[in-house]
Amino acid sequence: MKVLVTGGAGYLGAELCAALARDERVGELVVYDLLDRGHFGIFMGPKLGRAKVRFVQGDVLDSRRLLQELAGCDVVYHLAAKVTTPFSDASHSQFEQVNHWGTAEVVYAIEEVAPKARVIYLSSASVYGSGQGSAQSGHDPSPRTAYGHSKWRGERHMERLGDHRQVVILRSGNVHGYGRSMRFDAVINRFLFQAHFQGRVTVRGTGHQRRPFIHVDAAVGTLAALLGPNPLAGTFDLVEQDRSVVELVEALRSVYPDTELLFVDQHLELQGMQVARDARLAGFQPVRTGDLTSDFRALAERFAW
Repeated sequence: MKVLVTGGAGYLGAELCAALARDERVGELVVYDLLDRGHFGIFMGPKLGRAKVRFVQGDVLDSRRLLQELAGCDVVYHLAAKVTTPFSDASHSQFEQVNHWGTAEVVYAIEEVAPKARVIYLSSASVYGSGQGSAQSGHDPSPRTAYGHSKWRGERHMERLGDHRQVVILRSGNVHGYGRSMRFDAVINRFLFQAHFQGRVTVRGTGHQRRPFIHVDAAVGTLAALLGPNPLAGTFDLVEQDRSVVELVEALRSVYPDTELLFVDQHLELQGMQVARDARLAGFQPVRTGDLTSDFRALAERFAW
């Protein structure tokens, strides 16, 4: 089958493409990415196989290129997005251009040249805004940031596609763990970097705010499991657990006991978000053993010194 991954050089994209390249069912894999974040890790080992993997440096706003590359696709993973931390509220125009209208361009192209394609869209738990959220609730999300709004609008485009084909929308929690194109603005990865190299972690607010999290291996495992024929369709929460910042720090200090904590604006109760693991993804989302401390140790061992 022919598979295309937008954002294929990104944090999740690079690991997903590596998994898909090893899958014998994939005859052609198109890695579609603008490389605007400087993610070149996908071009380094382990080998993906030149015979069936092809890289295209393309923009999701480039409708002509999308039409060329999406033609005849059997499965499309749309991961490309301008990303940020959950409650950041900056760069409104860029979020709208890439996450909203870029997704619209992908949808238009799929409708025109990939009539049989199954589609997996990576959205974000940020669409819930703050408080508790659930894809099973039947209530509309209430995003509080430009990023959340742009991902929510992207979902609406994808829902239109779902009237005629199989579409899976995954609202991902905050991703953490080692990857060739990993992000260090993600809270857990940032905390580990600060503790390891600076000996100090900066915590904003009281630390009681909660966030939903998922390890990169679990997220990629779920995406890869959706490759083959399956009945799954609709909107789902891609989350393992939600944790408070204080809980993260406690687990961190079991790995780095001498870490200094610097609290900034400790009098502020910052926005939090709670999203439970989605039972409907059973059989697709891997169940990992271990705890936060073991995840932290595994990531710490990846640092060069």
